[in-house]
Amino acid sequence: MDGFIASFKNNFIDDNRYMYLVEGLGTTLLVTAFAAILGILLGFLVAIIRSTYDKTGKMKIPNYICVIYLTVIRGTPSMVQLLIMYYVIFASASVGKPLVAILSFGINSGAYVAEIVRSGIMSVDGGQFEAGRSLGFSYAQTMLYIIMPQAFKNVLPALANEFIVLLKETSICGYIGLMDLTRGGDIIRSRTYEAFMPLIAVALIYLALVMFLSAMVRKLEGRLRESER
Repeated sequence: MDGFIASFKNNFIDDNRYMYLVEGLGTTLLVTAFAAILGILLGFLVAIIRSTYDKTGKMKIPNYICVIYLTVIRGTPSMVQLLIMYYVIFASASVGKPLVAILSFGINSGAYVAEIVRSGIMSVDGGQFEAGRSLGFSYAQTMLYIIMPQAFKNVLPALANEFIVLLKETSICGYIGLMDLTRGGDIIRSRTYEAFMPLIAVALIYLALVMFLSAMVRKLEGRLRESER
């Protein structure tokens, strides 16, 4: 017991080393939140373009660009994308590391959000679209007021799970020297030469965050089921 207390004090109390975890957690939450927003915006745009092409055959060139985007992003590791974003695309630009991480993870998440939302749009009965057009709505109005609300409701749990995955993926931010939660634990390890305590602390913090988000997803799914009755 004395050894555990001494190790805890050495890893977290001495020199206020716990602040590495606090600062890293803040960065992790910041990157995750803004990357999720970017992913939603990009994903919905791509989903609308692709579903429009599937339904009407229009927007052929934008759809082709979207297919290339989805193929490249979903076919390459997120860590490689992050390194390319930092060391290649923004190599000669004075762009902050958090912004680079947000762009990289947002673009990556957008590809998965796009397919989730597109599946939701395509799952809406075709009669809903025809009903909207018969009421005099344009294609855009039908998508906005009739199709998208139903599609969003159908895919909301899947979107929430995507954001849980996004939270865990940000653990690779340290590869560009960004002070995220995992990097904070690694810095403590390098100062104390003890791996167990700081890495377990990082794992427990991620676990707590994921459990909280998972509980929110389950609660959301429950409310959606109640609204369908």
